[in-house]
Amino acid sequence: MDVGQAKTELSKLLARAEAGEEVEIARNGVPVVRLVRVEPAAAPGQRFLDAKGILADRIRVGDDFEFSEAELDQMFSDEA
Repeated sequence: MDVGQAKTELSKLLARAEAGEEVEIARNGVPVVRLVRVEPAAAPGQRFLDAKGILADRIRVGDDFEFSEAELDQMFSDEA
């Protein structure tokens, strides 16, 4: 899709991207950008809680949980 067409159809393009489709926009026939859905940020510890295992639904993370998402990612990547 060219820039001019993208300008007139921006709402439709956003809806397509939100639905999970990757939308490329070109200038003079050359792709220059790609619209993609941005995944919402999960609460700290959410990925841990979503994991399946023997402790599923038995662990709760308090509001004062101190690890950042980056620290949790590092901990999980060290286990792999």
